[in-house]
Amino acid sequence: MSSKNKKSFSSKKANLQIHFSEFDLPPMQDLLLIGRRAPIGPEAARRMIEALAPGQYEVILIENSDIEAIAVRTSLFNWMPRDTLIKTILEEGMKFTSTQSLIKAKLEISVSVFKEVDINV
Repeated sequence: MSSKNKKSFSSKKANLQIHFSEFDLPPMQDLLLIGRRAPIGPEAARRMIEALAPGQYEVILIENSDIEAIAVRTSLFNWMPRDTLIKTILEEGMKFTSTQSLIKAKLEISVSVFKEVDINV
């Protein structure tokens, strides 16, 4: 077979995988941990959050920590005491943050209830 009769064949393919989900406002989840030297500070975060989701988050200033503030979805305070929630977030968040960190976090709380009732009527 001569080289004149050889045909060149090439093929290109692309595989796409697309996941769609709702866009959340503000573009954060349940928590935002703001380091002392993060690109935005607590006040800028507060203004952004209030502009996008008024009344849904509280920005809590933290003293003596690499974390300067935490923005918390206020509905989470309905599930457990405020001090317990903040203390737990700080304990776990300090394990992997730095002063430059700006970290969003999803927090899932589940409550188990066992209650015994008297069935004698």
